[in-house]
Amino acid sequence: MRYINYLGTDAYQNIAMDSWLLYNLKPKEPVFTLWQNKKAVIVGQNQNTFGEVNQEYVDQEGVQVVRRMSGGGAVYHDLGNICFTFYVPVESSSEVNFKQFVEPMYDALHAIGIDAKITGRNDLEVDGKKVSGNAQRYAGGYLMHHGTLMWDTDVEAMVRSLNVADEKFISKAAKSVRARVGNIKNYAPGGQTLEDFMEALRYYLTDEGKDGELVLTDEQIADIKRWRDERFSTWDWNYGKSPVFDFTNHAKYDGGSVDVKANVKEGKIQDIDFTGDFLGVRDWREIKDKFIGQVFSPEAILKVLNSNSDGQYFGGITNDELAVLFTGDSDK
Repeated sequence: MRYINYLGTDAYQNIAMDSWLLYNLKPKEPVFTLWQNKKAVIVGQNQNTFGEVNQEYVDQEGVQVVRRMSGGGAVYHDLGNICFTFYVPVESSSEVNFKQFVEPMYDALHAIGIDAKITGRNDLEVDGKKVSGNAQRYAGGYLMHHGTLMWDTDVEAMVRSLNVADEKFISKAAKSVRARVGNIKNYAPGGQTLEDFMEALRYYLTDEGKDGELVLTDEQIADIKRWRDERFSTWDWNYGKSPVFDFTNHAKYDGGSVDVKANVKEGKIQDIDFTGDFLGVRDWREIKDKFIGQVFSPEAILKVLNSNSDGQYFGGITNDELAVLFTGDSDK
């Protein structure tokens, strides 16, 4: 198979490129790519981003959050992770099966001395531990099959990015994940680096180097960058596309306890209710309409609260404390 080089490690651009190639490349024969993202959470097309991501952590650590075009669950990427994508002409979506497209990576791993096994519908395991997950999308006579290979992924960063969990559960969760997933580095032939591993995969998949690179034109690259800027790097795509959901949270502060309930559609608040034993001087419902239509985020809530702070609607509970409720991790 011929291969395509991606344009760097920016997750917005790489996920845009994955999708652009599916809809626009139209190869006559299968092609593949090997690529990497810097720290990122890649959310499945049908997932609620707000429910999958620890927003406070990803903001703090500069983890990009990107919604992909395929289904499945949220996954964590970093530079210890290798991504691969196959683009395959197929006559209809009825021809699509996961095992058929997991097998090339299975064969490639065995060719470089790693005893991998195909398990379930779409996973690769080594020594009983999952090292690869996969997803697919069919469009216009072409199948995009993409997945990950965990070479030396930071498991604790994975857990913290994907789980809105109390700090006391982090180490337990990381230990549990380590028991179920494995890093290929621990099973590779001695001295092999990630770069060696990627080159060995490329060598195998290109029929021992006989098949060359498929080079994109300047116009194609410019269009991929446009997809990045207009869709895959936008809040509307990555968060606003989340399904309707109901959000609840509780916290107890020095100024009293407070519960919040919100109905959220397309990433924006449709309805909201605050209850608790806080001693508001005025009824908070006087400013309820100010919250409706706001983006579901601590920053948007804080902006509303700060612009109406003279009303003392929540007594001794500060605006910052209320805004934290919308990160999903208060529960104090």
